[in-house]
Amino acid sequence: MEFSDFGKKLTSRSGILLLMDDLGKPLRKGLKPYPLGGGNPARVREVETMYRNEMKKMMETDAFERIIGAYDSPQGRMSFIDSIVEYFNSRHGWNITKDNVAITNGSQSAMFYLFNLFSGSYGEEKKTLLFPLMPEYIGYADQGIEKNTFVSIPSKCTYYEDRTFKYSLDIDGVREYLKSHSEVGAICVSRPTNPSGNVLRTDEIAALSEIASEHKIPLMIDNAYGLPFPNIIFTEDSEPVWNENIILSMSLSKIGLPSIRTGIIIARKEVAGAIANINAIAALASGSMGQALAEDLIKTGKLTDMARDCVRPFYKKKAEMTEEWIRSAFADTEYFYHKIEGSIFCWLYLPRLSIPSKEFYARLKEKGVITVPGEYFFFGHEDQMRGLDYPHDHYNKTLRINYSGEDDLVRDGIKIIAETYKEFYS
Repeated sequence: MEFSDFGKKLTSRSGILLLMDDLGKPLRKGLKPYPLGGGNPARVREVETMYRNEMKKMMETDAFERIIGAYDSPQGRMSFIDSIVEYFNSRHGWNITKDNVAITNGSQSAMFYLFNLFSGSYGEEKKTLLFPLMPEYIGYADQGIEKNTFVSIPSKCTYYEDRTFKYSLDIDGVREYLKSHSEVGAICVSRPTNPSGNVLRTDEIAALSEIASEHKIPLMIDNAYGLPFPNIIFTEDSEPVWNENIILSMSLSKIGLPSIRTGIIIARKEVAGAIANINAIAALASGSMGQALAEDLIKTGKLTDMARDCVRPFYKKKAEMTEEWIRSAFADTEYFYHKIEGSIFCWLYLPRLSIPSKEFYARLKEKGVITVPGEYFFFGHEDQMRGLDYPHDHYNKTLRINYSGEDDLVRDGIKIIAETYKEFYS
């Protein structure tokens, strides 16, 4: 059976397929698993209790049956959208209406819609989508329907004496690139950045927004781990930002609802309307349950309070423990890890690794340790389009570790990574 070009593009071996495969497929019999890959959030008792209580309220009336028994609008559940509008206007002073909001089946599908709205064929012209802080999220790399429509700029990197490092935007590089590449249709960043846990400061977002506005293109911000919920951000100067030139993507996944796919898009009304139209064709409507569970929690501010008072401290403690375990396990090696400023990941750079990180990943998997190799997070450079590696020193010497799992599994998994690194140490 032969698939179309579209089918071949979306069914080929990809990094996100590898990641999701590892979440669902068991290791060989008798091998203890250390699941440090994937993007599953931790189970936080207080968050689960909050949703259980909301569900109890539904079950006490006929609300449950009404929720599961009818489609919502392709734009989303209108009462949920009203709560989004009310919250952001009252808490953050945004001047949005319900026409600025659209709900999708998770932020992953939302980004797929958005990427292909602003890149690919425009009649005789072909537009691209620019990622200005590479490495970036593995799930973006293969979402373009057309080939070679994603382009990127390598991040700058600063190393510190405490064995940490930090990526930063090459703002001048972005400006220069856009001056000579009028075919760019949009800019996209994640904040916090997946995989590195980097958090772009408010002034960096402002600079990108200004540059995008100058070139009359939108700035997309994937806020899946950000403020105000789930608030897995450990730095200051990172408040939520929106204007008519920003397309903000949010999600309920990392605040306890990963399996109830609920993405939230806030954008100018033409964009939100386009998302609703695509949703009607691709899915009829988005799932209702996540919206119904979170509606009153957002309206009353309880979801934000839970994010601030429970979720953020929970992950901050886990991040600090992970740093301690890394320092202990890798003490007699040359290593660096990105400053954990947010998200649920630690990004390891192993400069003396003698094999590519894809192969290192396979060796770790033989020992039960699931991670994600760095190569999949570097994409969209002209060198890669010519069959070469991405031109960044970290390209094949990095691993993404999800530290949200059980403490003993994360600790022992890190020990195994360090021991295996010593086996392939040059």
